[in-house]
Amino acid sequence: MKLPITIIFLAVCSFGYAQQDSTVADSSETPRSTFTIGASYANNASYYGQKALEKTPYVAAVASYRHKSGLYATAMAYRLLHDSQTVASASSLGAGYAFNLSERLSADISYSHTFYPSHSPFLQAANADNASLGLTYTNWLSFSLNGDYAFGKTNDVFVTAGIGKMISLGSFSEKDLVTINPVIDVTAGTQRFYETYIEEKNFRDSLLGIIGPILGQPGNPPATTTKTKTSFDLLSYNLKLPLAYNRAHYMLELAYQLSVLGKKAQTGSGQVNSFVTASFYYQF
Repeated sequence: MKLPITIIFLAVCSFGYAQQDSTVADSSETPRSTFTIGASYANNASYYGQKALEKTPYVAAVASYRHKSGLYATAMAYRLLHDSQTVASASSLGAGYAFNLSERLSADISYSHTFYPSHSPFLQAANADNASLGLTYTNWLSFSLNGDYAFGKTNDVFVTAGIGKMISLGSFSEKDLVTINPVIDVTAGTQRFYETYIEEKNFRDSLLGIIGPILGQPGNPPATTTKTKTSFDLLSYNLKLPLAYNRAHYMLELAYQLSVLGKKAQTGSGQVNSFVTASFYYQF
């Protein structure tokens, strides 16, 4: 599951960035290795601003190790709140390398694999593997360009361009800092993953159609069909507003994302999506 791993990595990076800007840490301090653990809640799973037809609220646990050289590894486990069948609704492992190309230009190369159970309700379950390359130019504003190749049962390509600004909102004491990091980005890509998602959803619905009458519930849910989407189209416009409270070793973050889907986005869950996440990270 590529996107949550990226969210965690960006949160850890912004955690370090905020600490460097505050009085908690010395900005001249040399890079050091860090280990971060955290937990998150989301009202829905976002896949490049898109969401599944059914609601997928989840909680997640994360562990991330970042070496001072820029090498890092991440592990996550997800639990859908309505999933009573398994301990983890999905789990993922990722690794990457972040490095500077110049004083203001940095790059990030990563790979992740997500373990999904059979007939997973996650929108992106068809693409269990993801290879990513990102570039970020930081000045008064931060400009980013990311390319992702997602593959597994199908294969898709996504490109995201964004602009953001880390803003300090002040502090309550000499040992903390409140920040907000508004980001606007645009994502374009292919949508082969959606055909597999619909096939899996129809299978799950067919099971409910059999079990429903036994439990005294309506059966025979309507079938949904689609076709493979191979063209490269604009998928979503996204506004992200993460508000964070930072201290020397931990961060509390509340984030809101508003996504407006492109006209050719296939997901039939609405043209405007809202996502809310609440997270806690502790860094050693």
